[in-house]
Amino acid sequence: MENDALYTIALTQVNGIGAVQAKQLIEQFGTADAVFKTPLKSLAAVEGFGLIKANAIKKFSDFKSIEDEITFCQFHHINILCLTDPSYPKRLLNCFDAPTVIYYRGTADLNTARIISIVGTRINSDYGKQITEQIVKELAAQNVLIISGMAFGIDAIAHKAALQNDLATVGVLAHGLNTIYPPQHTSLAKDMLQNGGLLTEFPRFTKPDKHNFPRRNRIVAGMADGTIVIETAAKGGSMITAELTYDYNRDLFAVPGRVTDTRSIGCNKLIQQNKAAIFSNTEQMMEVLGWQKKKVTAKKQRELFIELTPEELTIVTILESKEIVHIDEIYLTSKLSSSSVAVAMLNLELQNILVCLPGKLYRLM
Repeated sequence: MENDALYTIALTQVNGIGAVQAKQLIEQFGTADAVFKTPLKSLAAVEGFGLIKANAIKKFSDFKSIEDEITFCQFHHINILCLTDPSYPKRLLNCFDAPTVIYYRGTADLNTARIISIVGTRINSDYGKQITEQIVKELAAQNVLIISGMAFGIDAIAHKAALQNDLATVGVLAHGLNTIYPPQHTSLAKDMLQNGGLLTEFPRFTKPDKHNFPRRNRIVAGMADGTIVIETAAKGGSMITAELTYDYNRDLFAVPGRVTDTRSIGCNKLIQQNKAAIFSNTEQMMEVLGWQKKKVTAKKQRELFIELTPEELTIVTILESKEIVHIDEIYLTSKLSSSSVAVAMLNLELQNILVCLPGKLYRLM
């Protein structure tokens, strides 16, 4: 795993190679290690690369700094999650621009069954604070992981409310884990490490530069089943996160506000454009997300649907072992062809035996 981390981090530091192309290379050659060991001509032949980028990979040599990064992570109990790591957030894997590496320190399960992102303005109103705290409190019984960006305003309120209601909460940073920005949230960050965590795609010593925040926002959007926007202007980080949520085909909710309130312009705009559903209450949101339906045990399924095909029975058995399963895990575990899985899962869905959740996740009804 350490060798995999070494080469995966190296890939993120090659000039001209971004997250999209890094993911493409790893998918094509299997591992980052294999990418660096691939002959120049083979790299240059990859669609969209060419000789310049292939040369940049072959000439990369600054592995010493990466070894220092790994040592730093080990000393500070920071997990390095690569694209091929089983603990890598599976919801992010479904994003075309998934981070090549995630540095994560904390206790929360990043693949837990239910994850919600909450974002909003840095200059919130009393109403924004009140509704954020109310939403988080009502989610406490659902064992939801709360994601946000550690910023002033709605982000910090969401994190603090989660901790107060004994919910795990994870902050996504736009800088390295050697520091906390804003520094006023250092104490909050320490509390979050006890019930939640902090993560970033940036190595240590990366400063919270302006251009890092949109990259941070895509992780906030991509890690969750849905995002709630609470007060935002027409432009800004919250709107970027909202647009990314929509682009990732995740559920987006916006708290409506007065047309005269500049802090509600963004939310009202998202609703007007039919990009976001109006957030009425948490019960309505959970219905949209499919969280309100009770799961029927596989034993009852077999009693009610005794004419399952062998392929269907295989998939039901897999779903019985876990509350929620990603489609990739179903393919891998079942060892069935993709067409057989597709047909079997469609039949199971039509018979109300399984339900499809956002992010290509499935569970029994």
